[in-house]
Amino acid sequence: QVQLVESGGGLVQAGGSLRLSCTASVRTFKVIPMGWFRQAPGKEREFVAGINWTGGDTGYADSVKGRFTISRDNAKNTVYLQMSSLKAGDTGVYFCAAGQQILGSYNESGDAYSYWGQGTQVTVSS
Repeated sequence: QVQLVESGGGLVQAGGSLRLSCTASVRTFKVIPMGWFRQAPGKEREFVAGINWTGGDTGYADSVKGRFTISRDNAKNTVYLQMSSLKAGDTGVYFCAAGQQILGSYNESGDAYSYWGQGTQVTVSS
């Protein structure tokens, strides 16, 4: 059974940092892209960051560029999202997702991802 388990969310003051982790029991983890998405209350889910299977290609939403960093450790089947200089607008539930395309790059569309975690809440107080 495929499982993606996020951790690391919590309450933080504006300007603070958090590191999210997502450990995946996906057999093909080492050869698929991974993504982070978020959903704020009353808003649609949006792409935050993505990483290709090697970790050599990454992409970010304009709203988080320069503040967030995505990385992966294929030996641990884990993807990370380091978040710094957090703002109130970063508040939401953060989801990791496993991509469909073997040896593929990340995609900003949620339709390109097969499996999703349950989400972890990030709350930034201003």
